[in-house]
Amino acid sequence: MNKLQFEFMVKPSSDGKSNLMTVTSITTEAKETYAIPEELQQISFHKEVSTTTIYNMVKSSLKKRHQFRKVWIPLTEELKKVYMDDYDNMLFAGQCLEEITSKHANTVIQEEKDNLNALNLNTLKLLETLVGNAQIPKDQNLKNISEKFVLEKFTSKNLNAKHWINNFEKECIRFDVNEDYKKIEILRLFMDKSCTDWYSSMIIKLTGDSEWKIWKNKFCETFSSKGWNPVTYALLYKYRDGSLLDYAIKKEKLLLDMRTTIDSGTLIDLIAAGLPEFILNRIDREVLKDTVDLFSEISNFEHMVIKKKSFFEKKKILSMNYKEKNEEKKPCKHCEKLNKGTRYHPESVCWFNTRENDREKKNYIKHVNNSVVEAELNDTDQKN
Repeated sequence: MNKLQFEFMVKPSSDGKSNLMTVTSITTEAKETYAIPEELQQISFHKEVSTTTIYNMVKSSLKKRHQFRKVWIPLTEELKKVYMDDYDNMLFAGQCLEEITSKHANTVIQEEKDNLNALNLNTLKLLETLVGNAQIPKDQNLKNISEKFVLEKFTSKNLNAKHWINNFEKECIRFDVNEDYKKIEILRLFMDKSCTDWYSSMIIKLTGDSEWKIWKNKFCETFSSKGWNPVTYALLYKYRDGSLLDYAIKKEKLLLDMRTTIDSGTLIDLIAAGLPEFILNRIDREVLKDTVDLFSEISNFEHMVIKKKSFFEKKKILSMNYKEKNEEKKPCKHCEKLNKGTRYHPESVCWFNTRENDREKKNYIKHVNNSVVEAELNDTDQKN
């Protein structure tokens, strides 16, 4: 016998945190396979094998757990003393090795498969648990979902309730909120001010388990504007002060809330009609194909509005300062009349003037009262 075939396998340690290199079996040239006892499989018990060049090659090729290699190693005198006796019987560490027959080998392979399947099953259950735990907040914490909605809160001042509720449904679809009761619960988070009272009353009437279609119809019937006020407000809305771009964006929103099917040309004309005349005359109507083009043109004239505003504010401040200075230079006539000296303050707030007026009122009241008393006395004398 010139060589022996050793089977090397990477197995997990007892705690499962690290890997161990092991020798699981030895095969002779006569194709007889002998199993190494499990407690003696660790490579640290096989020092003679671990010092060979072939083992180093095997060690570098085994990277993952449960990988194995079968290699032939020349049977030296040192190996023969460790794994065989004088009668060529296979042994190791004073124990005779058990020969693995084909039936036994199949049993071992089946056991390893069962262990591997059990490990995979446990891993699968663990993943299902983790995924389930990850989905629980998604299903239950609707507040976190609502915070991701690209939608502003609904108020009674909103001009187009149907447009808003349609956008709400689109956001629900985007975040997989398909159940009716979830839509109803999230709707509460988007109700603002007086609309929360409407929601509370609807919960009492319909409850949260009713169909979403009923809630949607009630919402549209309650908040849809049937009058002309929103229409006239949107059409007559004009620029007054501030940023031109802010005005244009707000008017576009008002017009779209009024009618979502309005075409771009009409939208541009209505927005431009509310601009100041000196700005409107500088915009070329032919180059405007979309509201974005109008916004771009308007942005070029922002400096004109700011400059004009600052000019009028400065003029107003100067006129107020001039008026105050003139008033301060004039001495108070009331103080001069009462010989109180030359005092510089507005006559309307003169302390002596208000005091003099109070005295005149008191004297007038006393005079009237004396006249009344005298008239009554004269009447009594005539009767007597």
